[in-house]
Amino acid sequence: MAQRAEAAIEPELPTQAGEFTFVGLPDVNGSIRGKAFRPEAFDAALRQGTVMTDLLLGLDPTDTPITDYTRFGIRSGAGDLVVWPDASTLHELTWRPGWRICLATPTWLDGRPCELASREVLRRVLAGISELGYDAMAALEYEVRIRDAEGNPLSSGISYSLSELERFDTFVAALAPALDALGVELTAVHTEAGPGLLELNLAARPGLRAADDATLTKLAVKGLASSMALRASFLAKTAAGEEGSSGHIHLSCWRDGKNAFRVADRAGSLPPVFSAAIAGVVEHLPAASLLLNPTINSYKRLVPGWFAPVNASWGIENRSAAVRAIVHPDHPELCRLECRRPGADANPYLALAAVVASATDGIRRQASPPPAVEGDAYARADLPELPGSLESAIRAFDADRVLRDALDERFSEYYVTSRAWELKAWRETVSEWERERYGRTV
Repeated sequence: MAQRAEAAIEPELPTQAGEFTFVGLPDVNGSIRGKAFRPEAFDAALRQGTVMTDLLLGLDPTDTPITDYTRFGIRSGAGDLVVWPDASTLHELTWRPGWRICLATPTWLDGRPCELASREVLRRVLAGISELGYDAMAALEYEVRIRDAEGNPLSSGISYSLSELERFDTFVAALAPALDALGVELTAVHTEAGPGLLELNLAARPGLRAADDATLTKLAVKGLASSMALRASFLAKTAAGEEGSSGHIHLSCWRDGKNAFRVADRAGSLPPVFSAAIAGVVEHLPAASLLLNPTINSYKRLVPGWFAPVNASWGIENRSAAVRAIVHPDHPELCRLECRRPGADANPYLALAAVVASATDGIRRQASPPPAVEGDAYARADLPELPGSLESAIRAFDADRVLRDALDERFSEYYVTSRAWELKAWRETVSEWERERYGRTV
């Protein structure tokens, strides 16, 4: 623990700049939970850590304690974690003058790393690919729905439209400097084919930084929208018959400053390490779906015809496949794979961890992918189906020992418990749809 405190003594920003600094941990659902500290208290936390309840590891999206956990959380007395602010993530919140945010690393009271914390799961997976001699570079892109105070979408749903994008002008004009202040590089925005749907593209960063950027982007979008009397939602599927919200992951592997996925020409074959990474991701997609599509609602996005993949497939520059190989011979730094399975509702740390762990396994085994799909992957009945529900994703994850071990079996057991809790909550809920459909006729 002394080493963590020592590493945090010299923050990158002056510690007296704001009235409050929110020190937060990304929870299992990707939400940042923590405490706001006044300047002197934050200084002390940088030097010696601080404590927060381990109940933060065991809360569901409605803030209800998950009572199936016994080693920590409500059933063990909700004891303490030691929390170490990571000064490299200390940033201003432009929409809340006088406020800053700082992400943190938790440990158990005895000094052991907290293997259940989302950020630490990704850190551990990245160490695995580093052992093979590669550094992971990643970028996430999000589709977010923006509505006004009355619930009306800001746009009508025409994709890649300049006139539609104009309706987001005020929001985007405030979002760009907000993300700049958070150290996030927003590279592009465009409208998508759903009412109020806006896509945000983030710059590629080293693995952990990429997930930090994604998490802070979601925080900024929701916080800024609220401050402007708007509503922002990353729900995977908001309405039937409309396009859902994705959270695609772009990944490349680098060695000695060069992209190992670089392709010499479009007619040539992919480099062996690129092919092997694709093979690993495609092979583990059924199990990885539990982290890429973590909610009941996630699977309502994953239907044919809405650019949301439903089978274990890959193709070169093919957006109907689950994994898209992107090749740019003239710009080798841009060669990468895009995993199109994740929804915008996924925890960025866990989604990226699942993709990197899968790619690492493929590279380690020098695996070969199945034949690339040409044309419409949705029309291919011969391709293996991916899980179509949270329940089937749990079963697939339970069966994939390699992925579970890569994420750490202790975390995997913890995560499955949280997803089974969601499934239980859904089964105990009676929806308005059920009442309307069956109430008068059964």
